[in-house]
Amino acid sequence: MVEANTDYTLQVQSTGASVENAGSLGNGSADFALLQNDVAYFAVNGEGIEAFQGNAIPNIKGVATLYPETIHVVTPANSDIQSVEDLSGAVINTGDLGSGTQVDARQILQAVGIEDYTEQNTDFSQAAEQIQNGDVDAAFVVGGWPVGAIEDLANNSNIRIVEISGDARQQVKEAGSYFADDEIPAGTYSGIDEPVQTVAVQAMIATNEEQSEEVVQSVTEAIFENTDELNIKQDFINAESAQDGMSIELHPGAQAYFDSAGMGGSSGNESTGNETMGNETTGNESS
Repeated sequence: MVEANTDYTLQVQSTGASVENAGSLGNGSADFALLQNDVAYFAVNGEGIEAFQGNAIPNIKGVATLYPETIHVVTPANSDIQSVEDLSGAVINTGDLGSGTQVDARQILQAVGIEDYTEQNTDFSQAAEQIQNGDVDAAFVVGGWPVGAIEDLANNSNIRIVEISGDARQQVKEAGSYFADDEIPAGTYSGIDEPVQTVAVQAMIATNEEQSEEVVQSVTEAIFENTDELNIKQDFINAESAQDGMSIELHPGAQAYFDSAGMGGSSGNESTGNETMGNETTGNESS
C-alpha cells in the first residue's frame, strides 16, 4: 500500500512483539513499527515494563491507532473460574516474560485484587498447549480477534473465555486509562456461543522523531486514503478513529495529515532493522 501510493519502498521485518519494536524505533533500526498503545506509553515514560524502567525511549512518536488488541482470559470449559475475580490461587500464564501481555495481565489482576496466584510465562502457542494439557488454570492472550492460537485450541478442546465486566472492568480501566471496553462476538471461537465482555488496548503505528514530517505525512496519508486495500481489520481502520487511544505525542507529520483531513486532534499525550536511506523506509511488524 505505501509503496503503491508514495515514492517510498518498505523493508518489512517480523519481530517478537511490541517491546522489541519500541527498542528498534529508539535505536533507529526501524523507522515505523506496530506497538500496543500501552507499551508505547511505557516506553516513552520509562515505566511499566522492566526493560523501560530507567531506560525511557522519548524519541518514539505516534502515527495512528488501528484496531483493538483484545484481552482474552482463557480457561478450560469445565473450570470453576467464571470471572477474573475467581483467579485467586490459580496457576496463570501471563504471557512471555517482559512482554506487553504480561504487564497487561499483572495490571488486570492487581486491579481486581488478585495477589495470590502462581505465574508462568510462555508465548501464546505454548500457553494454549498448557490449557489443553491442564498445566495451567488460565492464560492471558492479547490480540485482535480471532487469535489463531485460540482458534486452534477451541477447535481441539472445550474452552471458556472469562469475562472482564461490571465492577471488575471499571477497576481495570481506572488502573490504566489505555484500557477500553471491548466485546468478543459470539461465534468468534468454536464453542463460544455468547458475546464475551472484556477490555482491550490498541494496536498502533509509531515512528521516531528522526523521521521527517514529509515522510510521515506521506505514509500516514497512503494508509488512510487507501484503507480499501487493507486485507486485515478493514472495519476498524479509518482516519476518524485513528487518534482514539493515542497514548503518546503524535509525530508532526501525522498531525499534519489529520489536520489536512479535517480530523484535528491533540498532538500531546492522551493516556486513554534499518535506517532510512534515500527513499527506502523500514518497518517492524509484531507477530
